[in-house]
Amino acid sequence: MSTSRSYIELSRLDTFIERYHYLELKGILGETTFGFDRWVNQRFYKSHEWKSIRDQVIVRDQGCDLGILGYEIHSGLLVHHMNPISLDDIKHGEEWIIDPNFLITTSLQTHNAIHYGDESLLPRGPIIRKFGDTSLW
Repeated sequence: MSTSRSYIELSRLDTFIERYHYLELKGILGETTFGFDRWVNQRFYKSHEWKSIRDQVIVRDQGCDLGILGYEIHSGLLVHHMNPISLDDIKHGEEWIIDPNFLITTSLQTHNAIHYGDESLLPRGPIIRKFGDTSLW
């Protein structure tokens, strides 16, 4: 594992934007990750072992984007590896790729923002209303 981002460290960050910055990879759009070996990671993501750990992570994060209450995900929910996985990680059965400490629930938009470094893709937080506020957002 090249970096060591973890849920334990992430959970110490209070705001959505802090968590985003902790996770962002600033990747290059279209950069190949698995290329012609994409079938390997697709098989991994269809495995019983992955599906089981994925469900546990979603429950832990209460179905919320980056595990932040108020950022409930209603569609496009993903479980993201905080540290990018490689073909060798899957082939050698590295245990960390199914360790909840290295996984987080994200929306598709947040997942893309993490990979491509595009903050404009991030969801807006809940709108805080106050007395006398008559603006409709």
